[in-house]
Parts: sequence; C-alpha cells; structure tokens
Amino acid sequence: GGSYPQKNAEILSSQYGINLFLAGLLLTFAWAVHAVGISKSHLLSYLITLMLIQLLWMLWYLCRSCTQRRLIQDKDTHAGARWLKCGITLFAVITLILDSFKIGYYIDFSNCLSPTEGIFPVTHAVHTILQVYFLWCHAKDIIQSFKTLERFGVIHSVFTNLLLWTNGVLTESKHQLNEHKERLITLGFGNITIVLDDHAPQCNCTTTTLCSIFSQGIYYLYPFNIEYHILASTMLYVLWKNIGRKVECQQQHKTPFKFHGITVGMIFGLIVLTSTIAIVVVYLIQIGRSKIKSELALTMFYLHAIFVLALMCTAGIVALLIYRLEDRSLDNSKNPARKLDAELLVGTAAGSWLLSWGSILAIICAQAHPKYTWYNLPYSVLVIIEKYIQNLFIIESIHREQEKVNDDIKTLRIVTISRGSTLSLTPSYKEIYNGRAAGDSGEIPCLFKGSISGRENHAGGDAKEETSQENSSVMHSASDFSFYSRNSVTNNKRRVLKNIAAFLFLCNLSLWIPPAFGCRPEYDNGLEEIVFGFEPWIIVVNLAMPFSIFYRMHSAASLFEVNCKT
Repeated sequence: GGSYPQKNAEILSSQYGINLFLAGLLLTFAWAVHAVGISKSHLLSYLITLMLIQLLWMLWYLCRSCTQRRLIQDKDTHAGARWLKCGITLFAVITLILDSFKIGYYIDFSNCLSPTEGIFPVTHAVHTILQVYFLWCHAKDIIQSFKTLERFGVIHSVFTNLLLWTNGVLTESKHQLNEHKERLITLGFGNITIVLDDHAPQCNCTTTTLCSIFSQGIYYLYPFNIEYHILASTMLYVLWKNIGRKVECQQQHKTPFKFHGITVGMIFGLIVLTSTIAIVVVYLIQIGRSKIKSELALTMFYLHAIFVLALMCTAGIVALLIYRLEDRSLDNSKNPARKLDAELLVGTAAGSWLLSWGSILAIICAQAHPKYTWYNLPYSVLVIIEKYIQNLFIIESIHREQEKVNDDIKTLRIVTISRGSTLSLTPSYKEIYNGRAAGDSGEIPCLFKGSISGRENHAGGDAKEETSQENSSVMHSASDFSFYSRNSVTNNKRRVLKNIAAFLFLCNLSLWIPPAFGCRPEYDNGLEEIVFGFEPWIIVVNLAMPFSIFYRMHSAASLFEVNCKT
C-alpha cells in the first residue's frame, strides 16, 4: 500500500521538473531570437530564482542530515565515485573563475548592463560551492524519509542544472557562430546572407584592457562550466532514482586507479593528446586567414582525426575479441548509476551520428567537391563506427562481474623439512582451484601419500623413499605450472584491456578538446551549408554539437571507471 503513493510522487515530481525545464527552455529560445518583450534580464531572473530555491532545499537537507547523523543510512556504493567527485570539483573551480570574470565584466560595463547580470554570477558562485559540498557528502544517499518532498527538491535541482547547462551552451554557441560568420566574410562567401548576432553592451568600457581579457576569457572557460552542470545533473538524477530504494547489504569493492601495467596505453594516449593540442592551435591560427590556409587547416584536421579514429576502432575491436574469449557472466542487478551511464552513451552519441550522416549526404549530393571535402567522407564514416564499437566495449565492461579471488587459493602452505628436502603437505593449486582436493573424496592427497609412504618404508630402504618424494615433487610442480600458466594468460588479458582502456580514455579527452575550444570543421567545411542551406545546417550543428562534446567527456569518465575495474 505504501508503494502506490510513492509511485505517484515520482510521476508528479518528474512532470514538475519537465515543465520547469520547458518554461526555461522557451524563455532561453525567446532571448536567443530577440523576441519582442523578452530580454536577457528576464532569463537571468528566472535562473536566479531557480538557484535560490535549490539553495534553500540543499540547506534544509544538510541541516536535517546533521540532526540525524547518528542514524544508520543506506548508501548506494555505485553512485558518486570519488574520481567523479574530483572531476566535478575541478570543473567547479574553473566555473568559479568564470563567475569572477563575469563579475569583473559587469563592473566594467555597469553603466549599461542590467543589475541581474551582476547578481547572476554571485548567486551562481554560491550555488556552485554549496552544490559541490552537497554532492561530496550526500551523492550516495538513499533517502527513506520525507520522500515526497525530497523527490521534488532533487528533481528541481536536476532541471535547474540542465537549464544552466542550456544557457551556457547557447551563449557559447552564439559566440562560435559569430566567429564563424566573420570567417565566412573573410573567405568571401557572397551567396550566404550573414548577419552578426551582437549582444555586446551599448556603452564604452571603463578599462579597455580588462574588458578585453574578461570578454575573451569567458568563452574559453565556458566548456568547463558546461561539463560541470551536466555532471551535476547526472549525479543528482541518480540520487532522485535512489529515493525509497531497497538495497541489499553489499560489500563495496574499492577499485583504485593504478598506473602500474598501463605504460604502453598511456604513452600512445599522451602522444595523441599532445598532437591533438598542436593541431587545434594550428587550426585556430590558420582558419579564416585565407582560402588556401583554411583548406590546409581542414585537410590537416581530417587526416589527424582519421588516424586517431582508426586506432581507436582497432583498440576497441581487440578488447571485444578478448571479451569473447573469456567466459564471465554479466551483472544484471538493479543499478541506477550504471543504467544511466549506458543510456547517456547511446543517447549523446546520436548527436555525432546526426552530424556525420549530414556530412555523408552532403558529399553524395553536392555538385562540386573541393579536394579537402573528400577527407570528410572517411572521417564521418569512422566517427559512426568508432562510437558504435566504443559504446559496446564500455557498456559490456561496466556490466561484467568483477573476478573474485578464490579463498582456497589463499590457503596457508604447511611445509616440513624431511631429510634436507622441503615437502608441501597441502593439495596442489590446480586441485584446489578445480574443487577436486583429495580431502573432499575422503582420500589422502597424493603429496601426503608420498610423504607417508616414504616414512612407512624407511626400514625397507632409502631408495623407495627417494623415489616417492621425487614423484610427489614432479606432480606438485606440474600442477603448479598448469595453474600459473593459466593465471599468467588471464593477467596478460587484463593488462591488455587496461592499456586499451587507458589509451581510449586519453583519446576521448583529446577528441573533446577540438569542438570544446572552437575547432569545428562542421562549421568551416562549407559543403554542408551549400547543400542544406546556411541557417538549417547551423541549427542542426548547434543542436547536435553539445551532445557530441558531452559524449567525449562522459566516455572518458566511463573508461576511467573501466580501467579501475579491470
């Protein structure tokens, strides 16, 4: 009887969150298209209100948790991993720097900016600090009291972060679009109507140098702010799904990250990371300078990306083949965090797939094909294949049960010294491992027989004793060799998988950098804009690109977990 009201509370809270998000989304869209009567101050006022409500709820929850500290509370050991908390803390610190830049920007243009543009970064900074503290302390909680109220509080927090993420994505996309339009003007695209979307203040800055630093620095910090809010929303969503959940007492398996054994993967991954940073720097310097330099920059980008994606596909296929050679069951237990990870991987990959299929269709349908556009074809195909393979590898990895060490293998070996030779009185490793220890059948183990036989026949002659001891030693050595060789093969497979996970982790970080910091050939290629039209293709890119960027960061986080778990 108690589950039915709680199911209703879950449905009602989710509908409340969706309506909250849709209202903010329409307000954001109205500001972006310069709707009549809608200004940026209206959008910021709405976001400030949502953040203040979340702050009140988090303070209430923290105070209530302090009063109930002595009570034993259930925890979800799979939620809120330490490395995830460290990652969100790093993004939060950079977000605080972004807020300080916005405050400085407001002070310099205070004569012609709305007061909400100064209140917003201050409120956002306080919201960020308290939210990170809340997630560090309570991300693993399984709430069992005030469940209806807590559902509304948590889902409010989820969609507040999603709206802040949407606002950051839109602001950053508008800046990227303006830069793209300026490059098109430089390259002389006369057949495209270009109108710059300028939201700059209509007054002079009090300190020109500081204004330039603040205005330019803000857009380089936005990618970290975007990742912070999407990570926070996913952690809060898992907390919402865990409300009222019944969990069995399970032992938490600590999986610390170790550099030992992943040297090869780290070296190749760092090479990819370093080369990607160099490619991005050259690309941003060369693109838009002239037509020849732009085409060379695009060609350089495509060749590098094709090489990296081909390596990632190969590594993923090798990992999947290793899994096919192993016979290990999958963990199908209920786990909201793991389920969300798998859904986000497939869902956000659709953004890249949409852009890739758009590029493939443009290449097929275009009448004229500049030379550099042909590199876009293998690049787009490899993007589709690589995500397909990588998703399969990650999802299978996080669902595989961890290999448990057999306690019988840890049996203390009893040794005796007889006539100068050391004999083991325990069964061989192979017999223990296969569950065929001689003691289970009521027989004396072969090693015991060898020792006892030697002692019983001591009066009959030393030759028989020595022969028995030699036979026992040979059997013991052969058994141990069989176990160690099998264990060696398993360790080699694990070492290869850890190196592949480390390599893919660094590769995903590398592929996150170009679109996050303005290296977007989907904008600069030009072929898609000619086939689909400028405005339609830009809309597709602006909708799909945030999901593509998030996919790379989420994949890197998942691969880090895979590396720790393997």
